Amino acid sequence: QVQLQESGPGLVKPSDTLSLNCTVSGKSITASAHYWSWIRQAPGKEREWIGAVSYTGLVYWSPALKSRTTVSRDNAKNTLYLQMNKLKPEDTAVYYCAADRSIGLVSSNPHYWGQGTHVAVSS
Repeated sequence: QVQLQESGPGLVKPSDTLSLNCTVSGKSITASAHYWSWIRQAPGKEREWIGAVSYTGLVYWSPALKSRTTVSRDNAKNTLYLQMNKLKPEDTAVYYCAADRSIGLVSSNPHYWGQGTHVAVSS
């Protein structure tokens, strides 16, 4: 059973950089045919896919957020990372990490989800 746990600061100031971790258990992030996503949901808005990393280390980005986003991983720690810079108040959202067995599924409707971590962007 794949389990994901996000962690990070609850409050970030505008123009700062957000750094989030996602610790994975129950499955290696290098396990064949597994993909690992970051997704967010702002208040009153639909879920928005941010980016993903594959079991081979290939990285995928949402075109809308690519210029401000870095998705990476640490295989030894079985942990995923998200960095987003130049934060704006509209980046306030619950940020989730998620997993599935294809890039199509992990970017649209993943099977496995973390509990999410709320990030508020405010001065």
